[in-house]
Amino acid sequence: MPEFLNSSLGFKLSIPQVVREIVRFMHEDTRRKYKVIIGTDSERLPGHKADFVNAVVVHRIGNGGRYFWRRLEHGSIHTLRDRIIKEALISLDIAKELLQELKNASAPDFDFEIHVDVGENGPTKPMIQEVVGMIRANNFEAKTKPESYAASSVADRHV
Repeated sequence: MPEFLNSSLGFKLSIPQVVREIVRFMHEDTRRKYKVIIGTDSERLPGHKADFVNAVVVHRIGNGGRYFWRRLEHGSIHTLRDRIIKEALISLDIAKELLQELKNASAPDFDFEIHVDVGENGPTKPMIQEVVGMIRANNFEAKTKPESYAASSVADRHV
């Protein structure tokens, strides 16, 4: 996986740098509530490959937010199910790393969610239980469409 994430301003930042930016953003207004959200979206490419975009969002509830993103390409993706499972695994990987860094950085209180690009309408409906179960088995809160904006809007913007 790439070591760097892109900021919305085009800078390449490491995970520790992203965490410093998130904590700095939270300290700008400590009266607000915050959510740190991970979401991944993908697009099928020719030759059984897929382009994945992973987004890290810090949402200042009621007052905007910031996001960081990275692009990953993987081969051997044959089905929609393979792609959706890989999206969830990519989100879980960065979520674990990011959450550990945030704990070490003494961040203010925040909620943490993983947004998955599955929903009740469309071909991903049969996968909801499996993907949400996988996220919850790793002790993370999972959100699906239409609440999964980090995956279906933020990450989707860069696919």
